[in-house]
Amino acid sequence: MTTPSVKSVLAEGRVGDPVTVQGWLRTARHSKGLSFLDLTDGSCLAGLQVVAPPELENYESEVRLLGTGWAVRVQGELVESPGKGQHVELRAAQLEVVGEAADDYPLQKKRHSFEYLRTIAHLRPRTNSLGAVFRVRNVAARAIHQFFQERGFVWLHTPILTGADAEGAGEMFEVEGGEAFFGRPTRLTVSGQLEAEIGALALSNVYTFGPTFRAENSNTSRHLAEFWMVEPEMAFCDLRGNAELAESFLRTVMKAILDDCAEDMAFFDERIEKGVAAALEHVVETPFEQMTYTEAVKRLEASGQKFEHPVHWGADLQSEHERWLTEQLVGKPLVVTDYPAGIKAFYMYANDDGKTVRALDVLVPRIGEIIGGSQREHRHDVLKERMLAQGLDLDEYGWYLDLRRFGSVPHAGFGLGFERMVQFATGMANIRDVIPFPRVPGYAEF
Repeated sequence: MTTPSVKSVLAEGRVGDPVTVQGWLRTARHSKGLSFLDLTDGSCLAGLQVVAPPELENYESEVRLLGTGWAVRVQGELVESPGKGQHVELRAAQLEVVGEAADDYPLQKKRHSFEYLRTIAHLRPRTNSLGAVFRVRNVAARAIHQFFQERGFVWLHTPILTGADAEGAGEMFEVEGGEAFFGRPTRLTVSGQLEAEIGALALSNVYTFGPTFRAENSNTSRHLAEFWMVEPEMAFCDLRGNAELAESFLRTVMKAILDDCAEDMAFFDERIEKGVAAALEHVVETPFEQMTYTEAVKRLEASGQKFEHPVHWGADLQSEHERWLTEQLVGKPLVVTDYPAGIKAFYMYANDDGKTVRALDVLVPRIGEIIGGSQREHRHDVLKERMLAQGLDLDEYGWYLDLRRFGSVPHAGFGLGFERMVQFATGMANIRDVIPFPRVPGYAEF
């Protein structure tokens, strides 16, 4: 038999209701005649105050020993709460100790640094901050699936083990023994895009949502070796349609977070980064701006701003450039299109100018790029020439060229780094703190 969550009790409980709840104690305060227990089960940010009277048969033997981290099950009646923040509290009629916490339990009623919490990653989901992050992550994932399912997209499960490199020169994890087992070199995927194109050219609209990997030795607050990607792919779609879907997608997911995680977002706004909720509202409510890469470079060059990375046509935009464009120039999310071919992957549609491809990046204030995508090159001969120019093995990508030989159509898609989006939504400074089990150079616990 399931017991109601703390969230449902706080939202729906009424004075006089009999209730059974279970969870862990954030704090336990014992006075001469009563014990006050702050109970959480992770369902929401707020805890339920439990008042344990001395009439309980195990009051002296167990209740007065309770402390932070102990797991309990409590039966009792909801009574009006005299305290601030919740209208009811639970007066215990029976309290069962389910699990004791040793005296050296490392999470106490104080703020712990995120650096410290990473050293006890098996316990950090119990903190207010990480619990709130993972609830936002859950709502965002649900909203992503709902967005695509309501529009008739098919969720395509793409492989983690692959022999193809979607990035053209991406650093990938080699799988030891892969060649002996599979008969060819095998790596951990950096993207499900190429396989998604197979799906789109049969099912019209598909999306992938799964883990991807990069073997970059980047020990920074913005990089993970394992992260989750969302990658829709649409047949009979051009760059414009791709941009429209990306904008609608971001708006929808951000609105779901604001609507369903109001308590957690207020916490992030107060404790993590002031204005983070307003930043999400800005994305939801403000039409996105759009300009070409060439125009963006001209604006950056004319800005008079001293950038760490010099700006010139043909160089990739850095985070500092992207933030200036969104925060200083347009003051809103920005879609930048038509990048130089030399800095983009081989599969992007070549424009008639011979210099640019139909790529797009969606930039948002505070973090810069949050989505990258393109219209794919669907013309067989053009794609083959581009692949040869980049030194790709045509035999290895024969299946990809076949897609252009057998009923090829214009198609497009984009990729969103799920952790990057959660980081934007929560204001967390380090991407390692928005994923339950971070994988970074020198660290792969659990």
